[in-house]
Formats: sequence, C-alpha cells, structure tokens
Amino acid sequence: MAKVWKLHSVCVLYLLSIAVAAESQTAASPTQTVPTDVFAGASTPATPNAPPDLVKSGDSTLRLGSGDLIEVSVYNVPELNTKTRVGSSGDVYLPLVDYVHVAGLTIDDAEAVIEKRLDQGGFVKNPHVQLFVSEYTSAGASLLGEVTKPGVYPVLGDQRLFDLISAAGGFTDKAGKSATVTHRGQASIAVPISRNLEDHPESNIPVFAGDTISIRQADVIYVVGDVLRPSGFLMQSGHLSVLQAIALAGGANSTAKLGGARIIRKTPSGLTETPVPMKKLLQAKADDIQMQPDDILFIPTSARKMLEGRTAEAAIQMATSAALITVR
Repeated sequence: MAKVWKLHSVCVLYLLSIAVAAESQTAASPTQTVPTDVFAGASTPATPNAPPDLVKSGDSTLRLGSGDLIEVSVYNVPELNTKTRVGSSGDVYLPLVDYVHVAGLTIDDAEAVIEKRLDQGGFVKNPHVQLFVSEYTSAGASLLGEVTKPGVYPVLGDQRLFDLISAAGGFTDKAGKSATVTHRGQASIAVPISRNLEDHPESNIPVFAGDTISIRQADVIYVVGDVLRPSGFLMQSGHLSVLQAIALAGGANSTAKLGGARIIRKTPSGLTETPVPMKKLLQAKADDIQMQPDDILFIPTSARKMLEGRTAEAAIQMATSAALITVR
C-alpha cells in the first residue's frame, strides 16, 4: 500500500511540473497585436508578417510620363493589383479610385498619391502601394535603322550609345559606317561607327531620354552589263573599288568589252560617264579606282566577240552535223 501511495505521489508531482512549465512559457511569450484589416469596416485574423522591402524599378528620380507601362500592387490586397499604361493626358485608371494623374511624378510621389486616394476614399486603411515601371517609354531613347531590334529603349542612369546598340541586338548586315544622334531640342550630329565598336571609342557618347538615334544603311553601288551576276552591292566597309565590285559580280563574261567599261555617276549637274581602263586594272598596270555611293559600273558587250562566238558556235554545229552524216 505504501508503494502504491508513493507511485501516486510521483505521478502527481510530474503532472504539476509540466503544468507549471507550460504556464511559464506562455507568460514569457509576447502578446501579438491584431492589426485592423486593410479594408475599411472589415474584421479578419491577424497578419503577423510585415510587408517585405519593396524594390524600386530604375532610378527613383525619373518621372512618369505618357506611354509608360506601370504595374500597381497594394500589399495584402491582390484584388487591386493592376497593369496599365499612362494615357496621353497623364492619367492612369485604377480600380476603386478611378483616374489618377501621375505624369511628372516620381515613383515615390505616385505611390503616395495612390495611397492617399485609397485611404481618403475609405477603400483601404493604411495602404502600402508598390509601383513598378515595366516600360519607360517617356524616359527612353528611340533607336532606329539598321539594328536587330529597333524600338524605344529606357535610358536609366548613365547610358551611352553602345549600351543601346547592344540592347538592340547589334547591327544588321546592312548597317553602314555612321549613326545620326539627335538630342531633344538640338541639332543632329553624325558619329562614325563600326561592327567592332572598339574601333571608335570616341563615338560612345552619352544618350538621354528623348534622344533619337538612327543607324544608317550602308551605301550601295551597282554593277551592270556583261558580268556574271549583275546586282547592287553594299559598301559595308565604307568604300569599294572597281576591282572589288567586279569580283562581287563574279567577273566579266567572255563577251564583255572591257575597253568600254565606264562609271556612271549622278551629280548635281546631271549624269556623268567616266571611262575605266579595265584591261590595265586587271593586269595591275593602273591604280584601282574607288567608287562612290550609288555609282553604276557598266560593262558593255562586245559585238565583235558576240559575233565571233556565234560564228564559232555555228561552225561547231556544222562540223558536228558533218561528222554525224559521215558516220551514217
């Protein structure tokens, strides 16, 4: 009997120690405060987690403008998240608060205006608004011409010409050797460029919002007449000589009249023709001639060679026919 009473006492003491420990832990824990719900007049369970640090997009000093595409989110109220573009009037349409004028405001200022409209309208208590700019159309530079992806590119912080060209995927095969840069309200300037951007480090000039940059197409020369592949050819390196042009055209045909080759050039006073000593050029007895943009290199056909060719062809046909008759 004494052993049973002793065991009973031990169990009671053990249970009492557990209860005391649990009560001590509860007393040591801080009491959580229950915040008011974000919607006015609503009552929901507490949200113990504070809103995370929100990262701004780009430079917070940049100002919104017409055409910018923005994403607006309200912490803990996903129903109000929206993606919209700033209209030509500078306004954006948002759920509940209707139109809000944001043009000319920084990201921080726009967030504060939206938060005030939500709070004063009784829609959300103590709202926390995040604004993210997906496209900075109003704070961008237009890159046109011979680049892989022409378009408007954001100019955030310290941006330079080569940065935008790289963002646009680089040059196309038709790109020329110069670019035209027009700063807002200023005259256009031309800068030399190359496929290897390091060739012209001085051309990596700063660009600003509102700039227009145009990459010129390479100039073209034409080779026509009695050549293998008459066509137009790009002056991708900025210059092209007569021999280079003939090589691109596959060379002259056997019936070409090399002594009659000439360059046809358009001048302010009209078309001019300049004889080309093609035979001497091919024999390296004369200096090669540099062509100019839109020049036409014309290689005529020799009537004598054409006649001789036809005569030789006719003679071959007659000889072939006579041989066939003899065989028969």
